[in-house]
Amino acid sequence: MKICILTQPLFTNYGGLLQAFALQTVLKRMGHEVRTEDRKPNNINRNFNIYIKCIIKRILSFIPFQKRFYNLPSITEEQRLYIRQNTDLFIKKYITTTEPIHTTDKIQFEKYGFDAYVVGSDQVWRPVYSYGLENYFLDFTIGKKVKRIAYAASFGVDDWEFSLKQTKRCSNLAKNFDLVTVREYSGIELCKKYLGVMAEHVLDPTMLLNKEDYESIVISENEKESPGNLFCYILDDDYEKQNIIKTISRSCNLTPFKVMPNLPFTSINAYKHLDDCIFPRVTQWLRAFMDAKMVITDSFHGCVFSIIFNKPFWVIGNKERGMARFNSLLTIFGLESRLLSPKKIEFNDFSSYIDWDQVNIKRKEWQEKSYKLLFNSLIE
Repeated sequence: MKICILTQPLFTNYGGLLQAFALQTVLKRMGHEVRTEDRKPNNINRNFNIYIKCIIKRILSFIPFQKRFYNLPSITEEQRLYIRQNTDLFIKKYITTTEPIHTTDKIQFEKYGFDAYVVGSDQVWRPVYSYGLENYFLDFTIGKKVKRIAYAASFGVDDWEFSLKQTKRCSNLAKNFDLVTVREYSGIELCKKYLGVMAEHVLDPTMLLNKEDYESIVISENEKESPGNLFCYILDDDYEKQNIIKTISRSCNLTPFKVMPNLPFTSINAYKHLDDCIFPRVTQWLRAFMDAKMVITDSFHGCVFSIIFNKPFWVIGNKERGMARFNSLLTIFGLESRLLSPKKIEFNDFSSYIDWDQVNIKRKEWQEKSYKLLFNSLIE
């Protein structure tokens, strides 16, 4: 069967890249011919956003002491590609994609003759993250005889963020799906209440693979040993999180290290410190879990890979990016105690034990359930 996966655009997010890799790998091992949509920003929307930013900068330039905004350089496409050189190489080598898709009509898909479309994973059903939201409900397949599957689709949050128009349109489209599965338990109720469909709760696709699958990539790329043993994967850094890292580092006598650009990709840094904005290799990120004695993260996939590699971890809740994902994942494996409260950090026992045997038994059960649902939906 020829299958197309629709997920969030493949850029520099390690978790996003690896969930795309994992889902494609699983489907290929089932014997299918699979491509992941190479989804690009809509050119019209992108040009409009650039125009708006220019207007804002010009307005700010007239405010006293704000002249610096007028001279702030715009980030170029060449600079974007430069900082993505390592993650783009991973995509090229390990993920089979379609040609670049810039529009929502998906006319380019016709040449591939897809028999099925799989939507997921990541927060594909969260409006704030998904331009062309109705694409993720396969609006372009209306009238076509194809399989429609949502695997581990995520709303990211417990509440409903769709507009009335989006709700009406997407609920009609969702009823055409052959299978709807969601990544968070709360997604079951959201699907039932707002979309009018029954959904199953499944694992994130990264957890359908085992650590050996990821280790084999690291080995094949001859990835060097990490420079420390306390892996700190922090997406939204601040003073509070740095204080937590210092506290745990001292308490457990561990050496912290990160696998992220040295500097954020801003206009100033793009022109003065571009090399420091380059994202490290995906295999370097995976190697970090292999070498770590402990992990500190505010990332959903940081938690996921800590579980896959059986590494003790602590997660700092990231409310802006959605807490439903963390709560659902930790509850499945009975690891709710790994969620840190910065205000109560002094009461934490950072040497507390995780019963990995029980965690792995539970993961095996969920793997089998999730795999079976996906497999059966493609043969019926």
